[in-house]
Amino acid sequence: MFDPEELDAIREAKAAWEEGPYDATVDRFGERRDAFTTDTGGQSVDALYTPADVADHDYRDDVGFPGAEPYTRGVYSTMHRGRLWTMRQYAGMGTAAETNERFSYLIDQGSSGLSMAFDLPTQMGYDSDAAMAEGEVGRSGVAIDTLDDFETVFEGIPLDSVSTSMTINAPAVVLLAMYVAMGDKQGVPREELRGTVQNDIMKEYVARNLYIYPPEPSMRLITDVFEFCAAEVPNFNTISISGYHIREAGSTAAQEVAFTLANGIEYVEAAVEAGLDVDAFAPQLSFFFNAHNNVLEEAAKFRAARRMWARIMEDRFSPADPKSKQLKFHTQTGGSTLTAQQIENNVVRVAYQALAAVLGGTQSLHTNGKDEALALPTERSVRTALRTQQILAHESGAADTIDPLAGSYYVESLTDGIEAEAFDILEEIDRRGGALAAVENQWVQRQIQDVAFERQREIEAGERVIVGVNEYEVDEEPEMGLEEVDPDQEQAQRERLAAVRSDRDEEAVADALAAVREAARGDENVVPHVVDAVKAYATVQEVSDTFRAEFGEYTPNR
Repeated sequence: MFDPEELDAIREAKAAWEEGPYDATVDRFGERRDAFTTDTGGQSVDALYTPADVADHDYRDDVGFPGAEPYTRGVYSTMHRGRLWTMRQYAGMGTAAETNERFSYLIDQGSSGLSMAFDLPTQMGYDSDAAMAEGEVGRSGVAIDTLDDFETVFEGIPLDSVSTSMTINAPAVVLLAMYVAMGDKQGVPREELRGTVQNDIMKEYVARNLYIYPPEPSMRLITDVFEFCAAEVPNFNTISISGYHIREAGSTAAQEVAFTLANGIEYVEAAVEAGLDVDAFAPQLSFFFNAHNNVLEEAAKFRAARRMWARIMEDRFSPADPKSKQLKFHTQTGGSTLTAQQIENNVVRVAYQALAAVLGGTQSLHTNGKDEALALPTERSVRTALRTQQILAHESGAADTIDPLAGSYYVESLTDGIEAEAFDILEEIDRRGGALAAVENQWVQRQIQDVAFERQREIEAGERVIVGVNEYEVDEEPEMGLEEVDPDQEQAQRERLAAVRSDRDEEAVADALAAVREAARGDENVVPHVVDAVKAYATVQEVSDTFRAEFGEYTPNR
C-alpha cells in the first residue's frame, strides 16, 4: 500500500524524532505512565504510529469497501448513511403488564427495537411457583410462565412492525415458540417476524452458568431452532453469539473476539454435522459484543471481528452465499464498567461506549441506564440512555460517513493486533479439541479469570484509574429514587399462573408435551411441537422438565 523506499524514509525520520525531541522531552518531563497499553492490557500502545506500522497492508484484501469482503469496513454498502442502527433498550420489568408499559413507552420515545430481559427463574426453566423460584420472581427481568404472559407483554404492540431481541438461552426454544405463537395469534405471517433469540448456550458454560442441559442435547436444540427458522421464520436471527458476557466476566478485547468466534465455529460445525446446508442458516447468525471505554480499541475490535469471521467462514465452511460470511452484531455498553459511586459519571461512560460501537459499525445498540449498577433502570434513566443514541445519530456526525477511522495508522494497527492475538487463541482452542472441549475442561474460564484477577489487582493498587472509585472520589451517598420491585408481585404472578392452569385444557397440554417428549427422544425437530405446547398454555417449566427428563442436567467438570 506504500512505496518501500518511502517507508524506509519514514522509519528513519521517526527514529530521528524519537532520539531527538521526543526523548529530550521525556527525559525532562517524563510521561504519565511507565507503559501504555490498551484498556485490557492486550496490546502496548506506542507514542506515535506511521505508515510503517501498517506496511504489510493490502488495501483491498485487508481493508476493502463496505458491503464487500473482507467486510472490515462494514457488512452493508451504505451502513449508517442508508439506515441507522436499531436502537434497542433492554427492558423487562417484574410483571408482564409493567413490561408492556415500558415497551410502549420506549416505542413512543423513538426506540426502533425491543430487547426483552427475563427473570432468573424463567432463564433457568422454572415457573414462578417453583420452590427454586422463591425470592427471584420478576427481580432481574419479566416473569414469563405461559403464553398468557406473552399476550400481556405484547398487547397493543404489533409484531409485524417491531423487532424484538430476547435474552434467553437454555430455554430459548420455549420462548421462541411463544413469540411465534404470539405472531400466529396476531395474524402476522411468520416470515414477517423480526428479531433475535440469544440461544447461546456456550457462553453460559463459560461465563454466566445459566445452563440446564448437557452440551450435546443443548446443541441439538440450537440446531433445531436453526432448521425451524430457516424454513418458517427466515427473518428472525436464530442465535446471538455472545461475547458480551465473556467481556463482563473479565476478558480482554482479543479474548472476547476469539472466544465468541470459537463458539460461532462450534455452532456452525454442529449444524453442518446435523445435515443443514451452511447457506440455509449462516446468514441468520448474529453476534453480540460489549463496548467498553477505550473508544479506539473497541472500534478496532469490531473491525477485526468482521474481517476474521469472513475469513473463518471461507476457510472452514466454503459457503456459496456471501451473506454467510457477514458478521452482523448487536452491541451493549459495558455493564461491568458502571460504578455505584457518582452514578452520573456513567452517562459519560455510556456515551463514549456507544460512540465506539457506532464507529465500529454496529447493527443495533443498547445503551445502559446510569443507575444499572444499583437496580433496574428507572424510566428517566432509560430515556436518557435512549437520547444518548439519538443525539449520537442525529447530532454528532459519527454516522454520516462509513468507517471514519479507517486509514488511521493507530486504528489499523490495533485492528491487526487484535486479529492476530485472537487468531492465536483460536489456534490454541483448535489444539485443545475445539471450543466445547476447551470449555468443558475449564481452559477458557481460567484464561478469563486470570485477566479479571489482574485487572482487579490494578484497580486496588491504583494502577488503573476508575474515576469516582479510586480517584476523584467524593463523600456522598448514591443517588436515590431507584427502581424498586414490588414485594407483592411474586404472589400475584403465582396466582396468575394458577388461573391459567385452571382454565386450560389439561388433556391438550398432556398430548402436546407427549409429542415434545417423543420428538426429543428421536431426531424429529422439536420446535413445531413446542409451539403447539405453548399454544395449549403449557408452562416454561413443563416444557423444560420434559427436556430435563430426556436430556438430564449439566454438571460441569471442576
